[in-house]
Amino acid sequence: MKKIKIGILGSTGSIGCNSLEVIRNLINNGIDIKIAFLTTNKQTELLKEQVKFYNPEFIFINDRKKSEEFIKGFTGNKTKVLNQYSDLLQIIRENDYDILINSLVGFAGLNPTIEALKSGKNVALANKESMVVAGKLINSLIKKHKSKLLPIDSEHSAILQCLEGEKENEVSKVYLTASGGPFRNFSREEMRTVNIEQALNHPNWKMGKKITIDSATLMNKGLEIIEARWLFDFPSELIEVLIHPQSIIHSMIEFSDGSIKAQLGVPDMKVPIQYALTYPNRVKSDFQKMDFSIYNTLTFEKPDIDKFECLKLAYESLNNDGTYTIVLNAANEIAVNLFLESKIGFMDIPKIIRNSLEKHKSVNNFELEDIIEIDKLTRLDILQDY
Repeated sequence: MKKIKIGILGSTGSIGCNSLEVIRNLINNGIDIKIAFLTTNKQTELLKEQVKFYNPEFIFINDRKKSEEFIKGFTGNKTKVLNQYSDLLQIIRENDYDILINSLVGFAGLNPTIEALKSGKNVALANKESMVVAGKLINSLIKKHKSKLLPIDSEHSAILQCLEGEKENEVSKVYLTASGGPFRNFSREEMRTVNIEQALNHPNWKMGKKITIDSATLMNKGLEIIEARWLFDFPSELIEVLIHPQSIIHSMIEFSDGSIKAQLGVPDMKVPIQYALTYPNRVKSDFQKMDFSIYNTLTFEKPDIDKFECLKLAYESLNNDGTYTIVLNAANEIAVNLFLESKIGFMDIPKIIRNSLEKHKSVNNFELEDIIEIDKLTRLDILQDY
């Protein structure tokens, strides 16, 4: 493989740290990789260690105070430190990197995705919200600027792998698997009293707080349904969610002849990250491999969409088309934050989202400015009550 230059947004988060482990594995396997830039919100101590090892050209620290403290103690390295968001967007637009890993959380990841694609850069995307709120716009940018967007989410990486060598018009069903989260076996009444600690205790994955709460409500799977629709141009009626507690099968594709292809692997984000960075090639790794004597039981069940209403709301928003998915995402982000701040209960999250969707008057033709405005107004409307 040729030399690769990579920029990572959110390098101190779960996906960012896993990405750097993948990059280290690739370097150890003889691939020439240079880090163009790394970013963090405020985890500057971890960023300092990353800078020492990977020697990026630029780093961006979103927290102004943390940035100033970092600069005071930062010596012996040519890395440039940025703390202006406009400077970051300029680096994304103008730097000569090959791949942007976007692992930012939430709506904040949209602008960087768009700027990278407009500049003809390839994007390895973990920020599913970009596709949820602007999938049609992003696809038009990919076509216009001949960029590539490769998914990092394990489910969408699995779909990509299952589609290799196949004809998309022969796909009859797409199965997105979900662990079911910590409340899979809870009753609706039991879920009314769950606390933050319980909701953050995911059975299979170690992730950031926002995505962990989304996994507990199954909104994460709802967002993935919308993402899959835009990534692969599948109509929503082809996409089905299956609860698969072991998280070994990451997605499955059923074809018109009844044959089903599945992508399996241990629950480890490093595998889909590496596939996105080396696509369409595969590179040897020392990551944990499957031991079928340990993972010897695979079970499946349908999700209870009445108990996990967020999943139902995601389907409804996608099927209603227009700007509903923008509202869905904004309301969910605010509701999750309110829950994490102990201002609402766990089962209030879908209530807030549904209320916002019912208030919204959708439009079918919209641009980036409209997306930003709808997102802003949805958040302000909810926060008026809190």
